Amino acid sequence: MTARRDLTLAERVELIRKNEQNVPYRKLAGEYKISIGSVSNIVKRKVEYIENYEQNENSNKKRNLRDEFSQQLDQKVYEWFVQQRSKNIPISGPLLQEQARQIRQQLGGSNAGDFKASNGWLEKFRKRHGIQYRTINGESASVDPATVDEWKKRLVVMIDKYNPNDIYNADETGLFFKALPNLSLVTAKDSCKGGKRSKERFTVLLCTNMTGTDKLKPLMIDKSANPRCFKN
Repeated sequence: MTARRDLTLAERVELIRKNEQNVPYRKLAGEYKISIGSVSNIVKRKVEYIENYEQNENSNKKRNLRDEFSQQLDQKVYEWFVQQRSKNIPISGPLLQEQARQIRQQLGGSNAGDFKASNGWLEKFRKRHGIQYRTINGESASVDPATVDEWKKRLVVMIDKYNPNDIYNADETGLFFKALPNLSLVTAKDSCKGGKRSKERFTVLLCTNMTGTDKLKPLMIDKSANPRCFKN
């Protein structure tokens, strides 16, 4: 008795093609180790099997095309990343994602616009290439913790007799409007070095009371002694 077995969809289509070339049922049954009745049933349903097979083939081709685009995208984004870091240019996550979207558009294809470079994609990209977030090395200032603690104790005594609404704090800060980020994605083996930072800045004075109910309008100082916008 012939041992029966289930044929794959590809094998069934192959059997159908051979039958269309006038190969007898008995020979097909022996070749595929199925009964003659099974051969007959497969041939009767040939339209269904062929349609399913062609749909699967198209899906596989699309999947392979997506995989090919993904591999190209991954390689090109990584090459761009390495190139920028070799110039000590800080690369943030959003910047890398935007560049990935641009590269995907350049690669073309019908699904180019569907690529979002999501946070999930970024996380997987980082893990694949051993990329980490690090603070860019540069000059830093530090304050003695003991001095800070002593000042906190003195401040509590100084402001105790005042209403919190009447206690204000003002502080000067610099707005470096052309400065690069101080965090960057880097490969795990590399140090995180940045280029020369832009010194272009506005000096801003911010002031508010202790409760946050009165926030004064910020004051700004530019590098020009007599700005044109203040004339007339």
